[in-house]
Amino acid sequence: MLRFANYYLLHLLWLIPVLILFYYFVFRAKTQALQRFGNLELMKKLSRNASRGRQVTKAALILTAILFAILALARPQIGTRMEEVKREGVDIIVAIDVSASMLAEDMPPSRLEKAKHEVESFINRLQGDRVGLIAFSGIAFVQCPLTLDYGAAKLFLDILEPGLIPTPGTNIGQAIAKALEAFVQKERKHKVLVIITDGEDHEGDVMKYAEEAERQGVVIYTVGIGSPKGDPIPMATDYGINAGFKKDREGQVVITKLDEVTLEKIALQTNGKYFRATSGEEELRKIYDEIGKMDKKELGSMRFSQFEDRFQYLLIFAIALLALEVFVSERRNRTRKFWTGRFF
Repeated sequence: MLRFANYYLLHLLWLIPVLILFYYFVFRAKTQALQRFGNLELMKKLSRNASRGRQVTKAALILTAILFAILALARPQIGTRMEEVKREGVDIIVAIDVSASMLAEDMPPSRLEKAKHEVESFINRLQGDRVGLIAFSGIAFVQCPLTLDYGAAKLFLDILEPGLIPTPGTNIGQAIAKALEAFVQKERKHKVLVIITDGEDHEGDVMKYAEEAERQGVVIYTVGIGSPKGDPIPMATDYGINAGFKKDREGQVVITKLDEVTLEKIALQTNGKYFRATSGEEELRKIYDEIGKMDKKELGSMRFSQFEDRFQYLLIFAIALLALEVFVSERRNRTRKFWTGRFF
């Protein structure tokens, strides 16, 4: 099977007909120049040492060399064999809090930006595990279903921001429920849920969902982001201008605090662990190490052709043609006499 690794460079082949037209007009211009000097037949006899045939041959060699050079740049490859690669891992869903409290800046530049950066680093560590994303505040929804395409997962991660979900609040229970729906229901293991939040759950029934997660074999790791002493929630206008801090109905500045107790309970209920986010980002690395100890399942196999480059031969041929063109003279051999007459 033949393919071109840089197939888009094949568009350069349009240069060939353009160059053919260029040479056509060049040769035509030479003929017209001879006509301007005098009788065409006479001028041809006077310039008999210059061979039009050899000029055409040199042009053909250059054009052919360019053709093979373009094909070489496109990197022709030949498939040598088919290989089957099996991937083993676990299903991992990362639930990220996108509520307004995640705008607090006790984890610079903000809790949410810190969480996104850590999750991106976590995804970069994965090898064979499927990953999915859930965004939650007052409600939860699947931002990215379970996938082996880590690039796509990071694209979905990048667009997470406060206001993505119109329902205010922080409902960790809904995040767990949505994750349970996203996992393969018939399996009783190989399922991990990582929850990244400041832990301020506003619904109060989160442990009911944690118990259901335990029954379905889901291990939950929780990451608390923020500080227990709390921090105000910055507000901004639609144009990104700082508008002070969020206030309650009494006009008091709202302080959002990390609730570690709730997050510890959720993790312990499902035989997982709780970690507090740090500037060194060690918590998700530790979670990755914990996941590495779990039993793996086959998540799918891929069949692909192993290709070998063949551009070298085309490039050598192009260089050889250019070298040959250098040695082809435009002048005829001088062993023959073409003009023996006199002008007067």
